Amino acid sequence: MNTHPGITDAVDLELRWSRLAAIADEAAAVLLRTAFSTIVRESNDYTVVLMDPAGRTIAECRAGIPAFAALISVLTGHLLGRFPVRDWAEGDVVATNDPWLATGHLPDIALVSPIFHRGVLVGFAGTAAHVPDIGGSPGLGVNDLIGEGLLIPPLRLYRAGMRNEEVVALLRANVRLPAQVWGDLEAQLSAHEVCRRRATELLDDTGEADFAALAEAVHSITDGAMREAIRAVPDGVYRSAVDADGVPDQATHIACTVTVRGDEIEIDYTGSSPQVPYATNCTLNYTTAYTVYPLKLLLDPTTRGNDGSYRAITVTAPRGSILNPAFPAPVLARHLTGHLLSCAVYQALAGVLPDRVIADSGGAPALRVQFSGRRDDGEPFAQILFASAGMGASAHADGRSTTAFPTNSGSGSVESLEADAPLVFRRKEFRADSGGVGTHRGGLGQDIEVRNPTDRPVRVALLGDRSRHPASGFAGGGDGAATRVQYSDGTEPALKSVSALAPGQSITVSFPGGGGYGPPQLRDPRDVEHDLSHGYITHAPEDDR
Repeated sequence: MNTHPGITDAVDLELRWSRLAAIADEAAAVLLRTAFSTIVRESNDYTVVLMDPAGRTIAECRAGIPAFAALISVLTGHLLGRFPVRDWAEGDVVATNDPWLATGHLPDIALVSPIFHRGVLVGFAGTAAHVPDIGGSPGLGVNDLIGEGLLIPPLRLYRAGMRNEEVVALLRANVRLPAQVWGDLEAQLSAHEVCRRRATELLDDTGEADFAALAEAVHSITDGAMREAIRAVPDGVYRSAVDADGVPDQATHIACTVTVRGDEIEIDYTGSSPQVPYATNCTLNYTTAYTVYPLKLLLDPTTRGNDGSYRAITVTAPRGSILNPAFPAPVLARHLTGHLLSCAVYQALAGVLPDRVIADSGGAPALRVQFSGRRDDGEPFAQILFASAGMGASAHADGRSTTAFPTNSGSGSVESLEADAPLVFRRKEFRADSGGVGTHRGGLGQDIEVRNPTDRPVRVALLGDRSRHPASGFAGGGDGAATRVQYSDGTEPALKSVSALAPGQSITVSFPGGGGYGPPQLRDPRDVEHDLSHGYITHAPEDDR
């Protein structure tokens, strides 16, 4: 029996829920197509959500960075504490990039705007996008947040439809690429307008005054689906430990304890590394996002995501640890720690859910390369290479090659990257033998060679890991290949460093492979022959014995 006023039956609910999802997806498409930087329009580093009046997500876009969606809800909750509901007006837009409130580092600017229907606040639209520059230093050379760029506390970018020109001027004066940064923000604003217009159209079409009944219904469904999935996991305490290269003075250690109790699950990171004076610290909201997202995929991959999806999950980490650092810790490269959490969670649950987890992915954490400098005409440029490594294999299939996980960002087209920066991509190809061996092979990484064709040096900032700790295989599978970066003169810069690409010089970035799953001697000989014939491997696994 239906218990939600205004919703007649399951079909009616599905139609309305589908329209909510379509609103978020349409707004995301507008953001993608109107963005100025390749980071958004090619690499998909953004999110769009629709929320109820309490700031709880009711629809999340399917593209972009899915782990960010839950963070916009948390951010809006904070904003409602600072700007009560009665203080919001039509046309307001609040902006912030506070890593402890939004998505974890300064380059991600989050916007939240109210949605009014017939004079009543009925919800919020929220977006976050990675802008191409936020000032500061793009490497690991600073030891506090302020050195990493411009910190924007929660403030009104628009008030009742009027733009705050002082805020805009301050922002544009503190970034190296003001046209691209402001262009991306305007793309976000366009997405907000789509959310507002389509949401009010939905209310007009259904005759509802607000989203209260619909929000309650969809939250109930997603909460129930997640709790049902958790109940299927045997109660218990499951542990794992993951180590990564870390920073020059200290390797990164992640200690993970997963406690399943009835229809709730708790993940605690007590025992993990303390915070460091480098940019690999990961704020608790980012830690939470990259814990709940892998769990959502593992336990309830088919139900649409919204605030209800996360209510049964609790994430904790000691204050002062690398997963819950104290302000003003540097956090620019927080993904180098946060992306490891999918590995920790899956390793912890591998013994109880062996048929559902995947081995470690080479892109956990993702390798980022920023090229910056000046063109021959003196104009500045900055370009981040978002390319993907290999995913881990599972009990059922090989890992996907050159596929981002646990993030959803991609490299985009080489042609777009070359059009926006004075760089030449000489080579972009699968990296043979990079997937871990196993009954199912790990996904392949890739080799990308970039040349500097200009008469000026190009600054290269590397933010990577897995040179000494490659992606682990599961259940007897082999590790993936390690990360490697090499200049054409043979030198190999550290994976967390800033160096110069001289005029005419090339740099080759070898992205790591994913871990294999299961004993390699059990691999189907037809799969081995297929890999050999396609150049994915150069020799059969038994040749190594």
